[in-house]
Amino acid sequence: MSAYGDGRYDCDVLVIGGGIVGLSTAYAITRAAPGTRVVVLEKEQGPARHQTGRNSGVIHSGIYYRPGSLKARYAVRGAAEMVKFCAEYGLPYEVTGKLIVATERDELPRLHALVQRGRENGIPVRELGPAQISEYEPRVRGLAAIHVGTTGVCDYGAVAAQLAESSGAEIRYGAEVAAVDRRPWGVAVRTASGQVLRGRVLVNCAGLHCDRVARLAGDEPGMRIVPFRGEYYELARPELVRGLVYPVPDPAFPFLGVHLTRGIDGGVHVGPNAVPALSREGYGWSVVRPGELAGTLAWPGSWRIARRHWRYGAGELHRSVSKRAFTEAVRRLLPAVAPDDLRRAPAGVRAQAVLRDGTLVDDFLIREAPRTVHVLNAPSPAATASLPIGREVARRALAHLG
Repeated sequence: MSAYGDGRYDCDVLVIGGGIVGLSTAYAITRAAPGTRVVVLEKEQGPARHQTGRNSGVIHSGIYYRPGSLKARYAVRGAAEMVKFCAEYGLPYEVTGKLIVATERDELPRLHALVQRGRENGIPVRELGPAQISEYEPRVRGLAAIHVGTTGVCDYGAVAAQLAESSGAEIRYGAEVAAVDRRPWGVAVRTASGQVLRGRVLVNCAGLHCDRVARLAGDEPGMRIVPFRGEYYELARPELVRGLVYPVPDPAFPFLGVHLTRGIDGGVHVGPNAVPALSREGYGWSVVRPGELAGTLAWPGSWRIARRHWRYGAGELHRSVSKRAFTEAVRRLLPAVAPDDLRRAPAGVRAQAVLRDGTLVDDFLIREAPRTVHVLNAPSPAATASLPIGREVARRALAHLG
């Protein structure tokens, strides 16, 4: 199958993006079709520098996702595969289980709906009363909860590095894509340094920049990435929490709310909240890129989100600028927490795909064009589900090779 011997091509498949989805895709291609030459272009100096390396490390069970959706199928399958992958390569992981806790009476119907959704997705779920919550988490308070046994934690940065090493692909770091030229014979990509690479098929896994790369390739993706920053704190007294504790999410939003996550290193992360980022890699309020911000503001969907969800957004902004307000959100689950218990931790930015009408794309969004596969929305649980997602993207890429 390899076209490497043909002087027109530097490789068979060019993958843009060295996060966990791009690297999983390269890993899956070389396993499904040995001998296929894959090159991964990553603009940073190493893998997983953005969404993959800046999340809370949770191996999600799939309980939240609509039965039959790609997210539900990929998360349930991906969680088991991620545990197996970590065990196979000696990477740190732990299957901890987690609690989802209702603290208000109006959350109880949503909690019961999650029980049903979990069972439909084939996930073991145990319903708990207040006394049983204390058996799992002595410091957590709630009216009711559910325990989800298949949730775990790992180090997704280490997973991405292992995928890069094991894929057999050539990974080129410091290779930011500046131009894409799609021709009848294949695709040529020019990097910011002026290097040109030619491949038969292009796979766009550029995450926070995936819509920009799609437009470089001449495709209108019909969406734009609107970046949301997730701000975290670290718990100064990690002994307050044994494992993972989540609130009952509001189904109107694609965010899970402020939660507590004991990571693989033993520290407890608290958060994130979700506020608009002023650039695609805007990990703080001071990081502003006027061109990127103008692009976000020019997209009609951004304003429709603001009009539709301004009240929710105002609460998130308040928690961003007020540590006391953030602490109050945490105290709903963990009353023993005080402001001094929270120390700022590195933030992350979520690449949220938004349609022109303001719809927040909820599921994975993969679109194809001639000789091209675009991954345009890879929301949580993308890291958990990266192995099955990678196989699906690889299958589509290999179909373009013929």
